[in-house]
Amino acid sequence: MNTSENISSSETETAPVVPCWSCHGPLTAGLAFCPTCKAVQQPASVDHFIRLGLEVNFDVDLSALDKVYFELQRALHPDRFATRTTKEKMYSQAQATAINDAYETIKNPLKRADYLIHIKGVNVMPDGCNLVNDPTILMEAMEVREKLASAETISMVDAIANDARAEIKDVIAGISLAFKGDDIEGACQLTTRLKYLTKLLGEVRQRRTQVS
Repeated sequence: MNTSENISSSETETAPVVPCWSCHGPLTAGLAFCPTCKAVQQPASVDHFIRLGLEVNFDVDLSALDKVYFELQRALHPDRFATRTTKEKMYSQAQATAINDAYETIKNPLKRADYLIHIKGVNVMPDGCNLVNDPTILMEAMEVREKLASAETISMVDAIANDARAEIKDVIAGISLAFKGDDIEGACQLTTRLKYLTKLLGEVRQRRTQVS
């Protein structure tokens, strides 16, 4: 991949054209490098998807995401800027940080769902789409935690973990369908459920160390 062209053609229409600080030539906001003079750019205020050249979509090709990310990080490695100006060093470090933040968000299904809901205009609260008090999830959480607390063998704990992983897979598939249907409320509800299941897996791992 040419790192000066890390925005897909489908996304360039949504990002403004700005001048390169070095050659003053036009470039699409979000590009890490100027396509004309190859100078590293100051990170623009664009969303994570544009920054990595991806369509704004919940369904992401993770292998393609990894490829884009690692190519950009190699291009921005500090060794490549050891003899550059202070400005270029500063911009390269800022770009590497911005790209890393974008990658970590998009790579993780839960963070990606939260972020998508946010950029689609819903104010996502840290506790999950303002739906943390969903009575169904609260009741289920209480029942599962009681079951986990009473689990006395690794096999019992693993059975709970397997159920949670299967449920997570189904929920992620549901989130994908919700976004495809532009059902933001449904995506919000499922994202809240995914948060609960993800937290449950953490509790399961802790319980497993207690009974082993």
